[in-house]
Amino acid sequence: MIARRRLLYALGEHALLAAVACVFLAPLAFVLLTSLMTDHQALSRSLWPHPFRLANFADVITQTRLFRWTWNTTLVAGLSSVGVVLSSVPVAYALARLEWRGRGVALALVLSTMMLPIQVTIIPLYVIFSQLGWIGSLKPLIVPSFFGDAFSIFLVRQFLLTIPQDLTDAARIDGASELGLLWRVIVPLAKPAIAAIFVFNFLYNWNDLFSPLLYLGTHPSSYTLSLGLSEFRSQRHVNWELIMAASVLFTVPVTLLFLAAQRVFVEGITVTGVKG
Repeated sequence: MIARRRLLYALGEHALLAAVACVFLAPLAFVLLTSLMTDHQALSRSLWPHPFRLANFADVITQTRLFRWTWNTTLVAGLSSVGVVLSSVPVAYALARLEWRGRGVALALVLSTMMLPIQVTIIPLYVIFSQLGWIGSLKPLIVPSFFGDAFSIFLVRQFLLTIPQDLTDAARIDGASELGLLWRVIVPLAKPAIAAIFVFNFLYNWNDLFSPLLYLGTHPSSYTLSLGLSEFRSQRHVNWELIMAASVLFTVPVTLLFLAAQRVFVEGITVTGVKG
């Protein structure tokens, strides 16, 4: 009787999870199936492609500058994520592991910047980048990331607080400098948090439309995928099968990245700290 109750409970629990998963996967399934339809089937009552038209993906590649957009987006997302990691980890270390006067005030100032929406600072930033002659290039999308990110700093700081103080004290006794301690002890232990902020920033920059639209709107050669996809949609607003095919191609790289880094990403988010 008890075994039967456990079986029924497990079936009910998994059925609920399966139903929730279907709700989240339904839009993705709709996009994928529509991308394989003909122009007459798209957005019709037909839910299953007949026949399957794989040529939609080839049409998107031939009718757009997809590879150029992908290269620009990868360059922006990759360099921006590297910049966030290089600038945020030392600041997080100073706020978490070093004792110095004004540390609490500095932390409060860093966190206060999270309350400012990007629209508040976008006008002075645009003026600065315009004076530097960067409008139309990828520099305004990359360079600011090398000056830190408040959320990334806070996330890494919270992770570093879970690392036992004895480890850093032992390294100092052995004669390690603060820079050596950061590189040889802290960074290896903080890999989950570092991977988390890298993936976070990579996904954000990959999907960002506002900043590329502002800085690159009149320079098609510098378009990112999000901006190029928006332009393609405005040109092909009736060819839904091509728009969906472009959307599928847009999401494939970041999906593969998330699947590859899923373990360290989830571990970094939960801030598990060191084990053993």
